[in-house]
Amino acid sequence: MNSKEFKNVFNDLAKSYDFEKAYSGWFKESPECIVVLDLQKSNFSNSYYLNIKIFVQGMLGNAYVKNKFLVKSDVGDIFIRQPDEYASVFDFNNAMEYDIRVEQLHLLFSEFIIPFINKALSKFGIKELAEKDEIFLLPAVKEQLYNALT
Repeated sequence: MNSKEFKNVFNDLAKSYDFEKAYSGWFKESPECIVVLDLQKSNFSNSYYLNIKIFVQGMLGNAYVKNKFLVKSDVGDIFIRQPDEYASVFDFNNAMEYDIRVEQLHLLFSEFIIPFINKALSKFGIKELAEKDEIFLLPAVKEQLYNALT
């Protein structure tokens, strides 16, 4: 599988889970949050990173709209990457067969991305993720989030 094929498979999967492709990223929105998936090409190897950025409406006084800046910014209010167990899916230095890479991408979406995003689309869900140490909240983000929920 080459890079273009990989991006096409990723795109098809993201769209099948109701992500909207725009500005070279994939968006999912709720009234409380915007989540952006961004494939970042490594500068050091033939691999990608999956950047998952969460932008919380009202955080630090911001009102977010879907735009190119959200995809290209280094981080959102909250930032994570794919779990380590899926890193090989994004590494083209390994000789993973096409069908296995596609199957692993399907598992990444069904086992991690979708359950994570379903929580990350709400302030309450983000608080739950933080309390389970599945994400780290910067102090200012944590303070504003917790204040918004009380």
